[in-house]
Amino acid sequence: MKTLIYSAKDFEIPYLEKANQKTHDLHFTSERLTTHTAMLAVGYRAISIFSADDASPNVLEKLKDFGVSYITLRSAGYDNVSLFKAQKLKMRVANAPEYSPHAIAEHAVTLLLAINRKIILANTQVQQYDFSLSNLIGMDLKGKTVGIIGTGRIGAVIVKILHGFETTILATDIVESKDLVRDFGITYMPLKELCKQSDVILLSVPLNSETHHLIDKETLAYMKPNAYLINIARGAIVDTKAVLESLDTNKLNGYATDVYAHESSIFFYDRSSDKPDDPLLDRLLQHPKVILTPHQAFATQEALSNIAKTTITNLSSWEAGEKSKNELS
Repeated sequence: MKTLIYSAKDFEIPYLEKANQKTHDLHFTSERLTTHTAMLAVGYRAISIFSADDASPNVLEKLKDFGVSYITLRSAGYDNVSLFKAQKLKMRVANAPEYSPHAIAEHAVTLLLAINRKIILANTQVQQYDFSLSNLIGMDLKGKTVGIIGTGRIGAVIVKILHGFETTILATDIVESKDLVRDFGITYMPLKELCKQSDVILLSVPLNSETHHLIDKETLAYMKPNAYLINIARGAIVDTKAVLESLDTNKLNGYATDVYAHESSIFFYDRSSDKPDDPLLDRLLQHPKVILTPHQAFATQEALSNIAKTTITNLSSWEAGEKSKNELS
């Protein structure tokens, strides 16, 4: 199947080519899918997109007119795709739902350890031959209460990892896992109560109308003043301005995130010589209580390999006239 890979990154192309084994006619472009770049898909039956690509209704209409019938996402999240419009246009959409929950979960715990033990600050200090410890005091995780918002594939792995730290684990989710309760002793409770009791809160929920700005000024007010907030989900799940205000007024101890609400066209690109005009991003980058990584949680060899294999599997199912097991519409 002739397929255009949008937002193709140099580090992922070898994995896609290896998984493909020349089965499909793959073409790569570093361009993001937008209303302006949709025309690049003329002559292609399928496209592959990533989380920063725009598959909104207007763009999907253009793609359909250009002959595109299939869209395979190189991500688990699909909040950038209008599934309702895709269904209306009879376009088939599939994602990569299980590429590596461990990669994301491990990065979440990495962020927690880094912000708690002041790893970034410590590295900066020692580079300047400052070996003092006054600014580097953290806390033991053992005995602390950790709240996990979202206990799906990724959240479940986070539970397993943090159980090894001997933490008390609270959780909230629309679907409660009996296995996690039985095997790891977690306690499900409403979001408000979780915020009140937790020393650390980790976000691992998909972005949708229910979770948009789930962490806002009101929710933040329930949190402990010494709490850490860790986000490896989606940037828009938090109200970034409200989080910064809580940090500035010492109502929140720290925010470590791998995502940013306005990361599209910024993350995954070298913008060092073309810095974006984004005051909110500047505040995050300059804040002493914030650690921001560039949406890299998925970037492991295993995850990239699994994403590539799933992408090719989706294409092969459609080429054979079958429904992919990962279809969303």
